[in-house]
Amino acid sequence: MNSIDRTLVMSPPEVWQLVSDRERAQAWMVALGAPPDADIACDSEPEQRIAWEASGERPCRLELQVAEKGWGTNVIVRAEAGGDVEGILEQLLEELASPERRPFSGVV
Repeated sequence: MNSIDRTLVMSPPEVWQLVSDRERAQAWMVALGAPPDADIACDSEPEQRIAWEASGERPCRLELQVAEKGWGTNVIVRAEAGGDVEGILEQLLEELASPERRPFSGVV
């Protein structure tokens, strides 16, 4: 499982709103290799941890942990998918830091 973390200069509720958005998560899962029409299951501990999982012929899992840290919010992202996902995780954190950019919009 690949993992990456970063502290964002945002409040935990702001980050949670982004990571718990189903449409945004669908785009992330497609970027990880899930088919665009895949059923995405969600498991969460509100405002702490959320996991998105796609099963089928190209299964993948994305888990995000959110915790207050100093003046911001620490986000830990873990992913299981076929191939190297490190670049995708970097883009995901960039999107969270600047949600107006949305590099994964249009993927789905």
